[in-house]
Amino acid sequence: MCSQENARRKAALVAATLLFMSGAAGLIYQIVWIRQLSLVVGVDVHAVALVVGAFFGGLALGGWYFGRIADRLPNPLRLYAQLECAVLLLGLAATFALPHAAAPFAWMDAHLGALAWGLPLALVIVPAIGMGGTLPAVMRMVTLPSDGIGRSGGRCYAANTLGAIAGTLLVGFVLIPSLGMTGSALAAGGLNGLAALLAWRLAPRFAWARARPELSDTATTLAQDGTAVTQARLALALYAVAGGIALGYEVVWSQSIVQFMSTRTFAFSVVLATYLAGLALGSAVAARCADRVRDPWSAFGALVSAAGLVALLETVLLGGWLTRMQLALQAWVLAETSQTSWAMYGSFALAAVCIVFVPTLLLGSAFPFVLRIGVVRSRLGADVGRVVAWNTIGGIAGSALAGFVLVPSIGLVRTLAVLADAACAIGLLAVWRGQGLRTRSRWLVPALTAAVVAASLGASPERFASLLTQSRGGDAVFYEEGRGATVAVLEQPSSSNTFRRLYIQGVSNSGDAMTSLRYMRLQTLLPLIVHNGEPKSALVIGLGTGITAGAMLAYPGLQYRVVAELLPAVVRAAPNFSGNFGVAASKRVDIRLRDGRRELLQSEQTYDLITLEPPPPSAAGVASLYSTDFYRLAAKRLQPGGLVAQWLPLPTQNDEDTRSLVRSFLDVFPYASLWTTELHETMLIGSLAPLGFDVQRIRRRFAEPATRDALQAAGVRSAEALLATWVTDRAGLEWYAADALPVTDDRPRIEYAGWVKRDAFPQTLANLMALQNDPPLRGADDATWRSIRAEREVLHTFYRAGLDAYRGDRQAWAEHIAAAVGADPENPYYMWFIGRSAQRPAERQVTSSQSSGT
Repeated sequence: MCSQENARRKAALVAATLLFMSGAAGLIYQIVWIRQLSLVVGVDVHAVALVVGAFFGGLALGGWYFGRIADRLPNPLRLYAQLECAVLLLGLAATFALPHAAAPFAWMDAHLGALAWGLPLALVIVPAIGMGGTLPAVMRMVTLPSDGIGRSGGRCYAANTLGAIAGTLLVGFVLIPSLGMTGSALAAGGLNGLAALLAWRLAPRFAWARARPELSDTATTLAQDGTAVTQARLALALYAVAGGIALGYEVVWSQSIVQFMSTRTFAFSVVLATYLAGLALGSAVAARCADRVRDPWSAFGALVSAAGLVALLETVLLGGWLTRMQLALQAWVLAETSQTSWAMYGSFALAAVCIVFVPTLLLGSAFPFVLRIGVVRSRLGADVGRVVAWNTIGGIAGSALAGFVLVPSIGLVRTLAVLADAACAIGLLAVWRGQGLRTRSRWLVPALTAAVVAASLGASPERFASLLTQSRGGDAVFYEEGRGATVAVLEQPSSSNTFRRLYIQGVSNSGDAMTSLRYMRLQTLLPLIVHNGEPKSALVIGLGTGITAGAMLAYPGLQYRVVAELLPAVVRAAPNFSGNFGVAASKRVDIRLRDGRRELLQSEQTYDLITLEPPPPSAAGVASLYSTDFYRLAAKRLQPGGLVAQWLPLPTQNDEDTRSLVRSFLDVFPYASLWTTELHETMLIGSLAPLGFDVQRIRRRFAEPATRDALQAAGVRSAEALLATWVTDRAGLEWYAADALPVTDDRPRIEYAGWVKRDAFPQTLANLMALQNDPPLRGADDATWRSIRAEREVLHTFYRAGLDAYRGDRQAWAEHIAAAVGADPENPYYMWFIGRSAQRPAERQVTSSQSSGT
């Protein structure tokens, strides 16, 4: 008896250790591959869903196939070791191959169509098959004849999920920031190798497994009974649907929780870790009692139904209380640690716990009961593989149904209600199927179902829209919960102006305030005006409010105007913004619904100008539009003498991170310059050919009525004022970037940069303005230089006022703002800052004329 207990404990410890390492390595690979694949197939929601589905499909296939093999082996621990070795080799091979698959995939997609997807998906599916076989193999090894299947299975699942939590946090906070993508995969490979070595060395110690007799206990007898087979099949079917519901919840949460979080990768890592923690803890707790519960069917049904009710109630009850709790927690953590990052992480964790944790805790608790119902001891490996496989397949179907059908059709709240109703339907079926029901168990699930129905009827479909307006202020003029993202336009007042702002996933992206109008129009018109040749074609990556793209309509020389935009809802929202010249409906603009990187990969069209206005560089997944790899791709799509114009915001990252962004640009474009487009915004212009600016040509282009009116409405009054926005050339940028490391696809360091310091923006702006020199002009006389320098002095005086405001020096601010406004009293940009309404009659005239021609 004592030796058997010792064997059980040793087996449990070994199993937990091995599955922990497998889980950690698996999550590291998953996150790395999804990021790499997004650079191959794109980041649109369909591509990402297909990639994730392929990964989970590989896991399901591996669990089903290797679970059957594990039952036929005397010691499955050796099978586990072989699987880990296979994952090591295939996983690293996939990691090294994926960065080189983009060009072949683009060619195959153009010539072979859907068959092209076989290349990237095969790279992910094959190693995932090996990962899927590890849990059944270890379960077969660890479950002794006297062990309860629910107990051992729940503990194994909990250990594997705890490893996944560790992998999630490691890859998000340590590995990618310090080692990059390839280094992270190598670390995962190290875990695979260590697990394989440990399993192979320990396999002989579990010789009892070889001598395990065929079991003839009650479970085996039942296995031969048709009723037991039917029972197991029903359990598998219900758990597959439960898997779909769980992944459906994740789809809804991913679109609804962001307004309480951030677009930083750290926030998503915290949410995923919380999701997995709920599953792990639920499974571990339920494992202690799963084999003692008299009616596992009712327990399974009650847990799944309760998860649906809690998920729905948490949404109904969401409100300003969560934001207030987050702010209070941030203040407390900041006071205790003086670390802004820890304060933000605590805030993210609080939101995740309040929205995600309890439903996943209940769903995780259901797993041991499913194992007890659906797994027969004599074919333990095969049955565990089936449970995992069907749950995974259900998850794939559920996430696709929720993301592509339910959310776009009926919205987030109603989708959550449908999922909760489906959960209750599972619970009712389980109760009906259960045996030996007591009265309390019999009525628990129907009561939960009634509560879900009541909550569904009381849940407003506009719940998340109202939460957004309450937290951000203003009135919603556009709101759409669509595939992959929620897009909203809020009309918001300032002290003396009203403007509209674009929110994607609850996070502000831009608006049509004067500040945005100025830098966005300059983002397109400035490089077109200073272009050395005669630009005929332009590509804008990112539609947003449409102002940058619409500025192409204000430049009459263009013949081809192309916009790449990822989200259809953003295109539908664009007409709600002023100043974009009706770009969304214009027949002279080709709006292509794909991400910018895939547009450049798949289209061989070349441009005189490629102008980039992606989200801020620190947002999750956006670093790939600020990397040296992306700039090399953009450079290949330039006409001779063509320009790339990159938006470079200053307040969104620290000075050292801005240096890295500049270094990435300089490493590709030998001829580069920096321009200031607004107090908070700058623009990098790069070319493969020398940059030189002909004054007469610039004046002629500026004097075009549509171009002139568009820029004057944004406060750029003359060609000299346009040239006054020049900051420095490559020499100045090289001095500024110094030895900063570039952002690359493999090392997206800006995405994992530290939290922005309070004084970061004033420091960065001052450092950049100190680089000021004169632009390389041709044909400029003394009067031109005097005019440019006078305009520059006024602009810099205005910027000094902005820095005064950041420092809280009200007297200096008043002096500098008075000097700037006094020198240019009719400038609408300056007027907007001091609270005077800036009328834009010229802009309205251009808008009207342009719209009539669309």
